[in-house]
Amino acid sequence: MPIIVVDVMPKPEILDPQGKAIAGALPRLGFTEFAQVRQGKRFELSVEGEVTDAVLDRARAAAAELLSNPVIEDVVNVAVVDESETNDEAHA
Repeated sequence: MPIIVVDVMPKPEILDPQGKAIAGALPRLGFTEFAQVRQGKRFELSVEGEVTDAVLDRARAAAAELLSNPVIEDVVNVAVVDESETNDEAHA
C-alpha cells in the first residue's frame, strides 16, 4: 500500500523550545557535530490504490488545511514513499 509522507516544520521565525532543548542535550551526549535542531511533525497517509497526481494534490490540500497550522508552520515536503522505507526507518 503506497504511503504519502507529509513533513511539517515550524516557520523559521517561530521559537522552537523542543528543538532548543534537544540541541542543548546533544553535546552532553557526545553529539558535537550539530549546531542547531528544529523539531517538526511527520504524517504518513496510507493510500488504497495508485497515487495519482490528483491524490497528491489532495494530500497537499490536507496538509495545508488540517495537518499544519499555517500561522506558525510550513509544509516542507509531500512525497510518496515505498512502504518498506517507512518500516526500515522505524527499525533504524
